[in-house]
This record gives sequence, structure tokens and C-alpha cells, in this order.
Amino acid sequence: MEKVLFVLLEEFADWELASLAAALNEEPENGQAKRYLVETVSLKKEPIKSIGGITVLPDYALNEVPTDFSALILIGGNSWRKKESEDVMELVHYAISRNAVLGAICDAAYFIGSHGILNEVKHTANFLEELQEVPLYTGEKYFEAKQAVRDGSIVTANGSAIFEFGKEVMLAMDAFPKAEILEWYDFFKLGYYEAKKKHPS
Repeated sequence: MEKVLFVLLEEFADWELASLAAALNEEPENGQAKRYLVETVSLKKEPIKSIGGITVLPDYALNEVPTDFSALILIGGNSWRKKESEDVMELVHYAISRNAVLGAICDAAYFIGSHGILNEVKHTANFLEELQEVPLYTGEKYFEAKQAVRDGSIVTANGSAIFEFGKEVMLAMDAFPKAEILEWYDFFKLGYYEAKKKHPS
């Protein structure tokens, strides 16, 4: 199975994680083998607590992350501007070097933007203005005021865009047939009854 690593820091935004992780981790209904293994990474292999008060024991500390993952997903929260978060950048650069999908939502998008990762790719974040205050950020002309933006293997989103983020990450990964991904998005974004009108079968 292909590994998908979700990076969670203390006080991570649990609502930004759940829908995408569940979609990738789901057992296929058609009898095919499960394709993805969802695992979690944090600074240390010690319990961390989400903004919602959920305690998680990460699968890996940063110094023991496997090298053969297909996507690295940075989940937002209240710790991306703390000094210790800087240690995640080595993993980010490694993911880019091996053309893994890199997803960053909410303050995690600010985090990679503040390190110059978004200077030459189309992207979004919570606020352009706060990125412009960071010396290493020079990507204003590539900023798009959208819920989520995909440019090649890099996906960014603001904190209210959990389903848009999930959709764009799965499209970047070519995780499932496009029609299935769009149906998944409509189901959660529009609600069951409206989605059934678009996807009656």
C-alpha cells in the first residue's frame, strides 16, 4: 500500500483531517485491494491533543518517518508559527524532491509559504496579507482567492475549505477515478439529497 502521511502538531485542527483521511483509508467496495495506508507524523512520538480535545498518538516522530510515502499532508492548527515547527521543513523539502503530493491547509499553508515554497506555484492560504509580511514570500502574483488551489503536486487551502482541500488532494494523487472524487465532494459539500440530484445512480 502507498503511505499517506498526515503531519499533526499540538493543537491541530481535527476537522481538517477527518474527511480526507477517511476517504483515503476506506476499504474499496469493488473487491480491489486497499491502495492507501494513512499514518500520522508529529515532532515526537508522544501524545498530542487537537483543538477539539482529541488525543492522538502519532505513528512516527520526525526522525523516523518512512521514505516511501506518496503524499505529505500538513494539517493546520495553532502550532505552525512556533519555533519547533521549523523542524518539519526538512520533510517538506524531501517530499518535494521525490515529487510526492504536498498538501497544506490553513496555517500549514502559511507555514510553507513563509519558507518560500509557494513563490512560483499557484496557491492560496487564509490571508494574502499575512504572507506578504514574511521576507521569504514573494509569490503574490500566484496567489488565488479561492477555497483551495492545486498546482501540479502542491495543494493549498484556507481553513474553511476541508472538502475542497480533500477533493484537490485526491485529484493531485489520482487517488480514485475523477467522477468518484467529484461525487464524494458533492456528497459532503451539498448534502445527501442535493448530491443525489446530481448523482442519481
